[in-house]
Amino acid sequence: MAGRIVVGVDGSEPSLKALRWAAGQAALTGDSLEAVIGWEYPAAWSTAPGVPPDFNPELLAEQVLDESLAQALDPAVAASVTRGVVSGNPAQALIDRAEGASLLVVGDRGHTGFKAAVLGSVSTRVAQHAPCPVVVVRGGAADD
Repeated sequence: MAGRIVVGVDGSEPSLKALRWAAGQAALTGDSLEAVIGWEYPAAWSTAPGVPPDFNPELLAEQVLDESLAQALDPAVAASVTRGVVSGNPAQALIDRAEGASLLVVGDRGHTGFKAAVLGSVSTRVAQHAPCPVVVVRGGAADD
């Protein structure tokens, strides 16, 4: 019985690598593939100077997701991927979407030490709290 693989995408090279890995795994297992991007609208943006009044972060996230799929996958494969654009903390969005999934795949930005402590880590959080097995695809050099 085929399952569902959820992959976190944010447009970064590590997430594109995770997307390619997840697509390959889905092809091997017959699982469906769901690419998810989470976005948050910080309260400070509503009063920040220079932010256009028609700024739509959800639309921007959707564009990043579509561009990532087009860049990382063959068009036929990209067309078969379910897309999820979720408002909220990216790590929590992935954890929520992974409910009932056979696998959750994320990229690793490679932050270590102080930067990782300050920025937090989506990959660390989902690995600790996901309701299914997690694969963290290593991206190589840090994106600092």
